[in-house]
Amino acid sequence: MSAESAIEWNRPPAEGFTADDLDRIPDLPPHTELIDGSLVLVSPQKAFHSLMLDLLTHSLRSSAPRPEFLVRRDMSVVLGRKQRPEPDVVVVRADAEASLSATWYPADAVVLAIEVVSPESEFRDRSRKPQLYAEAGIPFFWRVEAVEGKPVVHAYQRDPETAAYVALGIFHDRVLVTVPFPIDIDLTEIERM
Repeated sequence: MSAESAIEWNRPPAEGFTADDLDRIPDLPPHTELIDGSLVLVSPQKAFHSLMLDLLTHSLRSSAPRPEFLVRRDMSVVLGRKQRPEPDVVVVRADAEASLSATWYPADAVVLAIEVVSPESEFRDRSRKPQLYAEAGIPFFWRVEAVEGKPVVHAYQRDPETAAYVALGIFHDRVLVTVPFPIDIDLTEIERM
């Protein structure tokens, strides 16, 4: 692709970008998302965010029944033609693992999407992304916030009647849930990492 055509990607097409475009746009910064046809560039992660991802990924991999489920970080999910967000952590059905070169999962493969809220992503992580995940049929969603430097997990389950999330609970020191499978995460472990 020539430098001239690469510059054209800096201006969105009149109809907006599509999920397929994300793999074709050269030199995008890491973790670029597509929300409502617009590219969303994310700021660098803070230590809390990175440690939380490590804790969640390790704990979920220890809990997830094998071989049915896989836990993945930083993989985008195609929710629709103009929607391809990148949850911080996802639990997917193992039969959705197409190849090691895959860059995304289809929404119907995702069982749990997790977002760790950053200051620049508050609105997206609290409002827009949960709305998109619920509309796409993802059964479970967790939002993780730092409150006075400590993690708080807000867990939600999709109500099939309303296609919206309802609260399962708010967890401060320990996440203890039975769905989508039994999960027990000691959130205080972040202090020892």
